[in-house]
Amino acid sequence: MSRVTARRPTRRITPAGIVSRPDTLAVEEPLELRVDGTALTVTMRTPGNDIDLLHGFLFSENIIESADDIVSARYCAGTDDQGRNTYNVLDIQLRRAVPVQPRGFVTNSSCGLCGTTALDQVRTRSRFRLPTGSPRVDPALLAALPDELRSRQTVFEATGGLHAAGLFTPDGTVLAVREDIGRHNAVDKVIGWALREGRVPAHDTLLIVSGRASFELVQKAVMAGIPVLGAVSAPSSLAVDLAADNGLTLAGFLRGDTMNIYSGLDRLETAPAEATGT
Repeated sequence: MSRVTARRPTRRITPAGIVSRPDTLAVEEPLELRVDGTALTVTMRTPGNDIDLLHGFLFSENIIESADDIVSARYCAGTDDQGRNTYNVLDIQLRRAVPVQPRGFVTNSSCGLCGTTALDQVRTRSRFRLPTGSPRVDPALLAALPDELRSRQTVFEATGGLHAAGLFTPDGTVLAVREDIGRHNAVDKVIGWALREGRVPAHDTLLIVSGRASFELVQKAVMAGIPVLGAVSAPSSLAVDLAADNGLTLAGFLRGDTMNIYSGLDRLETAPAEATGT
């Protein structure tokens, strides 16, 4: 199995001069997903939790409705220049025939929607309506979850180069944490875990991500029935619009004891009073 980190030579420039030493980097490799032998897409990802990734991806793409829709998933014989299996090709057998349109592009590690040309193609309707006003979330607990997520980012600790997504209960109990060089892959991995564990719709969970909140991450949360999404950085305008349209609580800039709430303020247990002035 491919490793999640790799060593590469580097030259570090310091006030004392140039120091040559190896550096630990996050691995980025392609994963080709095939459905019943037909190539669907290639995504650039960090190896590990590939089964969770494919479940989350196929669910978010509306190709499957539950984990039971997948009969099997097996690695095919993709090899490197030394004849070793790279474990970078997964073939999925579905329980029922589903029209699958091969994606004529590579999903890279920074954007899961690169190559999509029409907004209508990604405005997938969720099967689950988000619960109104629940779960109730303590703002102080929400603000503390990025630190909890960060403490569980073992590969980031070694490389400084991975995103993370974490699924938590409303009382802050961690359910699953996944890392990946692509933020959308990390989210697919935790959603895939939830799907395999029978926790979708995930109405009793909070999703925390280590970077920004894009339209795609909001869409994935809505698709899985996750009512609260918190991000360490900023959301995009389209992410805010989609969150508001679907009644999702979207929090950005979760840093220290402050945050921005862009939609779904009603889920906060003790919403502070509006401050006056500019």
